[in-house]
Amino acid sequence: MKDRLFRDILPQVAKPARYTGNEVNMIKKDWARSRVKMAFAFPDVYEIGMSHLGGKILYGLVNEKSPHLLERAFAPWPDMEEVMRREKIPLYALESFRPLRDFDLIGFSLQYELSISNVLNMLDLAGIPAWTQDRDDSCPLIIAGGPVVFNPEPFAGFFDAFLIGDGEELLLEFLDALEVNRELSRTEKLRRLSALEGVYVPALYSVEYNEDKSLKAMIPRFSDVPPMIRKRVVKDLDDAYYPVKPIVSYMELIHDRAALEVMRGCQRGCRFCHAGMVYRPVRERSRAKLEEQARQQLQNTGYEEISLASLSTLDYSGLDPLVKNLVRDYGEKGIGVSLPSLRVDAFSIELANEVQKVRKTTLTLAPEAGTQRLRDIINKNVSDEQLFDAVTAAFKSGWLSVKLYFMFGLPDETEEDLEGILNLLQQVKSIGDRYSRRPVEIRASLACFVPKAHTPFQWRTQNSIEELEGKRQYLFKRKRKNIKLSFHDSRTSYLEGVIARGDRKLSAVIYRAWQKGCKFDGWSEYFHFNWWMEAFGECQIDPNFYTERSRAYNEKLPWDFIDIGVSKAYLYEENEMAKMAETTPDCRQAGCSYCGICPSFEINLDIKEANNYAFES
Repeated sequence: MKDRLFRDILPQVAKPARYTGNEVNMIKKDWARSRVKMAFAFPDVYEIGMSHLGGKILYGLVNEKSPHLLERAFAPWPDMEEVMRREKIPLYALESFRPLRDFDLIGFSLQYELSISNVLNMLDLAGIPAWTQDRDDSCPLIIAGGPVVFNPEPFAGFFDAFLIGDGEELLLEFLDALEVNRELSRTEKLRRLSALEGVYVPALYSVEYNEDKSLKAMIPRFSDVPPMIRKRVVKDLDDAYYPVKPIVSYMELIHDRAALEVMRGCQRGCRFCHAGMVYRPVRERSRAKLEEQARQQLQNTGYEEISLASLSTLDYSGLDPLVKNLVRDYGEKGIGVSLPSLRVDAFSIELANEVQKVRKTTLTLAPEAGTQRLRDIINKNVSDEQLFDAVTAAFKSGWLSVKLYFMFGLPDETEEDLEGILNLLQQVKSIGDRYSRRPVEIRASLACFVPKAHTPFQWRTQNSIEELEGKRQYLFKRKRKNIKLSFHDSRTSYLEGVIARGDRKLSAVIYRAWQKGCKFDGWSEYFHFNWWMEAFGECQIDPNFYTERSRAYNEKLPWDFIDIGVSKAYLYEENEMAKMAETTPDCRQAGCSYCGICPSFEINLDIKEANNYAFES
């Protein structure tokens, strides 16, 4: 197949490097000698999937630290898919060019709810039935992990198992167990695998609904099947595997640089943030470990940029010395250091200037809401004064472009809050005009708020498409000159919200939408909202049931059986505090907020350089 692919197929498509493999640092293990053969499948194009840090970690972990094998597959762009279907080329892995159906296991990484249509499309291209009940013992097991699977129920019809939590902690154990039980029937094999902590097998549970269509009960079908699935957690990042010889692609990626994961989890407690809840507790890597990982990655890749990755990088306790050391060691070699979007209250213009010594690009800040009242509701503990201080220092230091992240459609939002966004932007623009010798650019990105499972807002309603469009028009019509606004699509946010808090009944809708042609739903040029609405209608399911309905505290939620370590009582208290616009401080600085995560996993808050903090657990 490989010769035909390179000779006849790839010359017909754009960006053929997406499909060739053979990149620098690629690992190709001996197929015959490897035990469990797994394909890591990312349901988006190559350049996005190859930018995903979790995939890099699992790729190196399995191939370097186990007798098993892991190869990669990505969603082909529609031009490649058309040729593959016409020429009857099955979806294949980039290392061996073997069809995915030859593998024992295919693991999908679910980072975004709307990528599910690509999952079904990839399975179809591989010749594997989409529904679990249609697969026999000759089919690979189909599993999934990632942040989306903390509510796996909308996808329950398509996956044999879900791996909940940190993949480095669970995947090798799962592969070892699969090898031991490989001769068993598919059903018995999955039952054995369900005994592993963090593994959820949907087929082993029965689901019942109330007359009002809410969830009534979720019942294990066997006495040895766990009623609760507890997420897996890497307790010490310094001891965890991390790739220092990542694959270097032949084409430009979305994030084409050496990545250092400085910490995992977030202590801030923003009430809208799904990742901030499900990835607790906070764990840091030591500065010495990070500096060594940087040295090895640069040596093995030739990258010219180092990215410091985490949910809240400026909260890393050793950040100042880490950045200064990296700039000192690599700056003269033309290797830069990049930070993600910055929290206003943690902003250090000295640090920002340190990483932008060569040239000032765009400074990115995330106030999230336009008024202090609404920031208190969502527990975004920043003030207007902190924002103005930050941008004043930035413009004085020569920055010419500032980008601000906001959300709209937040709980208890009023017209005054929308006006507050415009006022903040205008004041930032005025500060830039006052202190900069050249014209400054002010941009704002506005995302639609989507309530997520396992957050304090999991019981709240979501704005309808009509409400979001009304707010978008209000903001756009009143925006000032020389300020640029960009908005997320309210229709994709609506569908994301439906799936994010959905139940098993949505599997039928997802399958019907895919049958109609839905794929690459995260890409505006391929998103067909009307096909999704037709699918809901044909399946006789009202999508508004999942978005426009407040949940009572005593309602059983489809994701309640997933134990993330954060107590439901804490989420309840945080939602009640939001109604009163009361805030909860950073637990690493002000003391424990009793979310339950640390005692649940017998972990203390991990602060590598505790002298930077007023509080240490």
